[in-house]
Formats: sequence, C-alpha cells, structure tokens
Amino acid sequence: MEALSQYLDANLRLPLPETQALLRHWQKPKSLKRGDFLTRQGQVENHLYYIQEGTMGIFYDIEENEQVVGFGYADTLICSFPSFIRNHPSDYYIQALSATELTGIARSDFYRLMGEYPRIEHLWRQMLEEALLGRIEREIDLLTVSPRERIQRLLNRSPHIFQLIPNKYIASYLRMTPETLSRNMR
Repeated sequence: MEALSQYLDANLRLPLPETQALLRHWQKPKSLKRGDFLTRQGQVENHLYYIQEGTMGIFYDIEENEQVVGFGYADTLICSFPSFIRNHPSDYYIQALSATELTGIARSDFYRLMGEYPRIEHLWRQMLEEALLGRIEREIDLLTVSPRERIQRLLNRSPHIFQLIPNKYIASYLRMTPETLSRNMR
C-alpha cells in the first residue's frame, strides 16, 4: 500500500481526506504469474488496478491474430477502460507479461467516491483526457509510414517501454514484425 500511497501523492495531489478514502477502498490485492489473465475478453471489468510491480499487455484479437494495443507497468493504472466505464463486456484482454502485483478498487466504490469527493472526479477526468491524448498519439504513430519514424516516436514518448517490454510485443504494438523492429532499431 505504500507504493500506492506514494503514487496518489505524487500524481493526484489530493487532500488527505480524499487520499485516505481512496486508500481505504483500494483493497483488492492480486498476484499474477506470467501469462495469467487480469481481464478476459467478454468479461465485465469491475475493478481499476494499480500495478505495483510487473508488466501487462492489453490485447485485441483481429481475425484471430492478437494485436497489442497497450501496456501497463509499475506505477500505472490498468483495466479494460471501455468495459470499466460503460459496465459492458470487454473487447480486450489483459495478460501478465511478467510476474505482476496489483491492487484494485471496485468500480462501485470508485464511482461512489467520485460522487462524494468532486476533486477525485476532477482528477479522473484529467486522467481520461491524458489517456485520450495518448490514444491520439498512437493513431498518429500507426499512420506514420516509416517503421523507423514509429519507433522514434515511441522512443521519444516512452523510452522506458524498451527496457520493460519484450520486443515482440513492442513490434505488435507498432504494427510491424519483430524483425522489422530489430532492423530499424540499429
């Protein structure tokens, strides 16, 4: 819980009552081994998770080919956001790429806290706005013709990804083969 408390302090800068309320409800620990699923396709996402350690991949099946659409790693939040927000079955699945430790908060508790504490709701909206901007950047990456440019844009935006995530998943995320990624990283 110490890592989550530090994350909330550093990233949300909430007043103490809001931080304490969140910490009281962020009580669902989860340990995953490499290959374990956090969320399966078709499952309704009922929790928002904070990743304490480890790495996660967010996958979408396109014509029976798994496509990486995002990553999660220590000190980030993860869930199937469309499912969490709409309370509908997930189109995505989230899988541990390494041993991963998480702590979750139930959707019902989180939304209730947003109703009780306007500052939490305001910060959630800001986080969603940042996520939207990240998705727009990803769209630009995928429209960029040159694999080298796609790699460079990801390096500029998130250089740590290359230390945390295996290249085969980065290649899928950038919509290229691992060989193309390797060739253009030189």
